[in-house]
Formats: sequence, C-alpha cells, structure tokens
Amino acid sequence: MQMDIVDLRQFYATPLGKLAQRSIQQALQAVWRPMSNERLVGLGYATPWLDAFRSDTERTLAFMPARQGAVGWPYGEPGASALVFDEELPLPDASIDRMLMVHALEHSEDAGEVLNDAWRVLAPGGKLVIVAPNRRGVWARMEHTPFGSGKPYSGGQLSRLLRENTFTPTAWADALHFPPSESKFLRGFAPTFERFGRRFAPVFAGVVVVEATKQVYQGLPVRQRQSRRVFVPVLAPQGAGKVSGDRRALPKSRKPI
Repeated sequence: MQMDIVDLRQFYATPLGKLAQRSIQQALQAVWRPMSNERLVGLGYATPWLDAFRSDTERTLAFMPARQGAVGWPYGEPGASALVFDEELPLPDASIDRMLMVHALEHSEDAGEVLNDAWRVLAPGGKLVIVAPNRRGVWARMEHTPFGSGKPYSGGQLSRLLRENTFTPTAWADALHFPPSESKFLRGFAPTFERFGRRFAPVFAGVVVVEATKQVYQGLPVRQRQSRRVFVPVLAPQGAGKVSGDRRALPKSRKPI
C-alpha cells in the first residue's frame, strides 16, 4: 500500500526521515551534473530534494501522482506543483531537460508506460534520475517507512527496465545503509553505517539511485494507446425530463408520490 501525501510529509519531518533525506541527497549529488538553463521536473514525492537543486535551474516543477495526493510547493512562493497521472504527463514533447523520480516508479501501475511518457517529455539527451527501493536492502522490508511499500528493484532489474524503454543507464549511486530504526542510539551511528556500507556493501543499500540518458537513435514501434483513465464528474445532474402539460416526466427509476 502506498503512503499518501500526509504520511510522506510526516515521515520526512521525523528524525529518521531527515536522516534518510540527507543520505539520498548525498547519493544524488554523486550523479547530478549541472545543466545550463535546466528545466527540471520532479515526479512522485521529490520536493525534499528539488529545493536543493532548483536554485540552479531555469524552472522547476513538482508533479505528484493522483493516487498519492499533492501539496502546494514551494512554500510561501508561487505554486509550481500539480496533481497528475504519471502515465500521461501534462507536458509537450521534448520540453524538459531532467526528471527526478522519487516514490514514483515502485508505485506505478505500469512502469513501462511511465518511462515511455518520461522519454516523450525529455529533450534529446535529457537525463532521468530514479530513486527506488533496493530489493536486497532492509528498508524495503520495513513498512514503517515509505520505502517499504510498492515494488522494490535490484540494480540489474532497473537497468533492464530502462534499456527496454530506450534509456541508457549512465551513473549509479546508493544510499540508506543505516538500519531504519527509530532508536536515537542507532541513529547516532548512521554516518558510520553510511561510510561503511558505501565502501564495502553497496549491494545492500536501502535505495538504488540511477541516472539514465534518453536514447534518440533507436527506432520506436508505433503504438496507439487509449487512456485507461475515465473521468467521472462528482455530481452528474439529471435532465428535467420532458414536460407534458403541467406535469414533468420522471426518471424510470423513480415513482411519483
């Protein structure tokens, strides 16, 4: 079960959540290469890290999936967040330079469709950065954190998924080597766990971070896909019916009193 926006905000406000945010931030910095006049989009719940990168961008947007919910962002400034369907992003083709997915791919109904639409909106040579729970890590087995829900991935699975959807993995990093414990004593050793894990046991990290580049030289099969989304209005007003004399026809499901 996916955590909603309230649960995510509450987790990253806790001491354990703040440690997780810093650990992932260090991993992102290892693969992040600045771009001039960059147009950046975060998909999922990426706002804790977008704040660190948006000062160098031409514009930054935060897209939050409908099943998760959305909040206003950035705080105290003109809004740059939107509630979206992750398979049908409200952007024109080749309109952004980089996309950051956090708490997104592991919860998608169809990961291939999400990556296909990410490919569509990225400019040629654009970068996709994914943060996903590691199948071999402890964090994917603990349900009191956001990384314990959804589908976890190994590095090999992510690599195959990206290549199948016309992305080329170019850089890797890992994070969350400390145990997901709320114990203040164990949290004190988090920096030591991180240094040891990154050096000697990266395969058991809590999350995998991968940067991939959009391929523009590979032919794509043409597929016609109809949206699976059906929009139903909250209130569906019924017609007044036909007027006969001074009496109005009633719907068949109702009987006159």
